[in-house]
Amino acid sequence: MDTRIQNIQNIQSALSALRTANDAAARLTKPIQAAEAEGHGFGVALESALRSVSAAQNNSSHLQRQVQMENPAVSLEETMVAMQKAQIGFQATLQVRNRLVQAYTDVMNMQV
Repeated sequence: MDTRIQNIQNIQSALSALRTANDAAARLTKPIQAAEAEGHGFGVALESALRSVSAAQNNSSHLQRQVQMENPAVSLEETMVAMQKAQIGFQATLQVRNRLVQAYTDVMNMQV
């Protein structure tokens, strides 16, 4: 009989510890969820950066076409600078992606 009572007490203490851990996890994720709802989260920042790089690439392509069509309003220097900006943005985005993939791989390979 004593072992049953002790087992029940152990189960109850384990459930209590799980509830405490769950409450702590909920408190930790609330600021993240609030920041994402307000547009300040990592996903929002990443999406904004990707849109910026895409816009730079589109601008560069547009300027290249204008130079090829010999538009006098578009200079070659302006086009070259736009191309370099687009390339640097793309390289930075590629590095961020590589780091995210590496971090994901590292986390997935962790032993629990």
